[in-house]
Amino acid sequence: MKKAAFHTLGCKVNTYETEVMKSQLKEHGYEIVPFSDTADVYIINTCTVTNIADQKSRQMLHKARKKNPQAVIAAVGCYAQTFKEELIRDHTADLIIGNNQKNRLYELLEEYDASHTLQEAVCDVRQEKDYEPMFLTSTEDRTRAFLKIQDGCNQFCSYCLIPYARGRARSRAVDDVIAEIRTLAEKGFQEVVLTGIHLSSYGMDLNDEKKPLLKEVILAAAEIEGIRRIRLGSLEPNVITEDFIVPLSQCDKFCPHFHLSLQSGSDATLKRMNRHYTASEYYSKCELIRRYFEHPAITTDVIAGFPGETEEEFEETCAFVEKAGFAEMHVFKYSRRKGTRADAMDEQIPDQVKTQRSHRLLEIASRMQQDYLSWYPGRQVEILTEDEILYQGETWRCGHTKEYVKCIVKGCESNRIITGEACKVTENHMLIVH
Repeated sequence: MKKAAFHTLGCKVNTYETEVMKSQLKEHGYEIVPFSDTADVYIINTCTVTNIADQKSRQMLHKARKKNPQAVIAAVGCYAQTFKEELIRDHTADLIIGNNQKNRLYELLEEYDASHTLQEAVCDVRQEKDYEPMFLTSTEDRTRAFLKIQDGCNQFCSYCLIPYARGRARSRAVDDVIAEIRTLAEKGFQEVVLTGIHLSSYGMDLNDEKKPLLKEVILAAAEIEGIRRIRLGSLEPNVITEDFIVPLSQCDKFCPHFHLSLQSGSDATLKRMNRHYTASEYYSKCELIRRYFEHPAITTDVIAGFPGETEEEFEETCAFVEKAGFAEMHVFKYSRRKGTRADAMDEQIPDQVKTQRSHRLLEIASRMQQDYLSWYPGRQVEILTEDEILYQGETWRCGHTKEYVKCIVKGCESNRIITGEACKVTENHMLIVH
């Protein structure tokens, strides 16, 4: 029996696609082993969202080659899609598989075994109009399943390569989504996370007379027996409307965890980024969410040091995020990407300044997270239990609330929904629950 090892970089969409590829190889007799083991095949699902992601993708390919020089190495996904020629020159990978081609993994492995020549499957994804059919039959996580329902992006933010790596926005047929959720429910999954590259645009491209939008998929999923929670991946602010929020606030299975990409709190910076909202419009979306949910988790991403970001613009961002009061904020230093409009912009910010600004934002993020968590002690929380972890030398069961707050609790099994009282916030932002 051949052994295959996977390593996934990047987003939750990649996580889903890796699980589908694992399922595919299992069905053809492969044993899936940890990436640290010696394997016959190594599959690296790559990312190209930043220069660091590119670097990590290359590093993992070299690491796999070093671990077993005789193994077949497959570079899959966004870096493979965008930098195919670089991979060919580097002689790192035996298979180069771009996006919308991942379902061909087993087929290409067979072709490589027959010919021992480089196998390429990189189409012009920008011309693709069809959603790549993928269906998850099993996953290593036994509690929460990620489900990709959308691919591609039409936004073309000035700093981003993803529309070139993933192509135009494409949605999965709603019947396929519901069928896969039913299968996952039958396998014992109680929570599904709907993900996509630009999830907010789900359904816009479908030819149905009545286009199913994201709200309809969520509400249809809520009707499936066995599913107890429905969570969303990253959203754009434009999807947050009263028509979207009100039905979700009335759905007991919906998790009030909204990851709304911000990137900057300065209107001038947002315009250079080609983001399609102002800071005040974004804030109104946060207010709308809080009007209908008691203590929702609103989380976000912010870029520090975008080209042309003045001290005044940076201070506007700092003031805005404090006003918004995020439950969690991911901070990224601007990463210059060849082929994007931002790469050609004047007034590139020095790395030292980007570092200083990111540190300032991280300090604010930590304080906001602690403020958000301080609401919980003394209140009842619902937890979906997951793996065991060590905390202060003792074994605890980890889990998450509907708001995706990490909790630890004693004496229960995995994949159970339990209720307890939050007693304390730990130094690393977890809730102790009894």
